[in-house]
Parts: sequence; structure tokens; C-alpha cells
Amino acid sequence: MQKSNIIFQIRGVSKSFGGVKAVNQVSFQVQEKKIIGLIGPNGAGKTTLFNLITGFLKSDEGHIYFQGRDITNLKPHKICQLGIGRTFQVVRPLSTLTVLENIVTAALLRHNNYKDAKEYAIYIAQVMGLASKINKIAGGIPIAEKKRLGFAQALATGAKLLLLDEVAAGLNPTEVDKFLNIIRKISIEGLTIIMVEHVMKAVMNVSNQILVLDHGELIAQ
Repeated sequence: MQKSNIIFQIRGVSKSFGGVKAVNQVSFQVQEKKIIGLIGPNGAGKTTLFNLITGFLKSDEGHIYFQGRDITNLKPHKICQLGIGRTFQVVRPLSTLTVLENIVTAALLRHNNYKDAKEYAIYIAQVMGLASKINKIAGGIPIAEKKRLGFAQALATGAKLLLLDEVAAGLNPTEVDKFLNIIRKISIEGLTIIMVEHVMKAVMNVSNQILVLDHGELIAQ
């Protein structure tokens, strides 16, 4: 991690399940404020790689660095506290809470008191185009808004690096465009993003760099 503009790096990371290499000797680095597209067929190892980065799985070998610190196999909450946030393919908000309460819950990871967390959550809701929905029960909003809510929760943790797992999947072209505009905006404001996506329009329109994963191996970048 010699270069100061390198915020994130993976070196030789591997993970096997039952003898099958889901991720095999993957290495790459990410510069600050860049948007990285991670693409590949289903089963290529993309979500597994996200799970390794965020501590939901333990790697068999290799190292993961964030802001110069080795975060390999740390617990998920520790990694989140350090500044890595993520979304999930299947969006599961706290369905009985309001949209705002969901965002506040995430914001409390960064803010010591409820008032500050709520103020920040309202700001994030505005950024994500959810300001008019903050009092809606999260379980009852449409899927596109649930995806934006998941994005908002990841952002509200105070993340410096965001991992977006298929945020455009299942959305219509108008909704995809809204997501792309949000991604561009938060990147300009200083966040670094790695996005797994099958919607090629989304990847090609916003990414500064494309990584291609197949059968657990990084085959192009």
C-alpha cells in the first residue's frame, strides 16, 4: 500500500467450498473516488468475493487491505466501522419500521446520539430520493425504493468504500437511470465504489475500471 491514493487492495485471496475454488488467487487494487465495475457470469464468485471483503466469509489464503490496514477475516461489524458499507442482492429492510427508522439504525453506527443520527439519516434520504417516503413502513414500499433504502443504509454507516451488489437488477430503465445518477453524485463527493452488476448499461455508464471474474478467477481488468 505504498501509493496514498490506493484505498483498497486484495492480494492473492482464495476461498474454496468442498474442494471447489469459488475465488482463486484474486488480486487487484482500487484508487480513491473511483467506480469499479465487477462483472462475470452467475457463479463466477462475485458475491463470494464481497462476502470475503466484508467478513461474512473467511478467506483460505491471501490478504485484504483497506486504507493501509489488513482487514482480512475481521468480523463484519468491525469492517463496517472501519468504513466499508455494502448492499445485498436480496433487500431485507426492517419491515415493520419506517424508511427513516431503517436509515437511522444504520446511522447509529457512526453517530453517538439519536438526534445526530436522525439528522444524518434525513440528509441521506434526500440524497437517495427517499425524502417523501421517510414515514412509510419499509415493508410496504416498492422494490425499487427498497433497493434505494438498502443503498441509503450502506451510505448512512459513514462508509468510505461502498460495495453495491446488483442494485440495478429488476429495475426498469428509468429506475436504473436514477440509480446511476445517485452513484455518480456520491462518487463526485468522494466515495469509492465497487459494483457487481449484470445490467451492462449501469456498469459501462459509470465505471472508471472494469474487472471480469470467471470461475473464481480475475481474467481481465
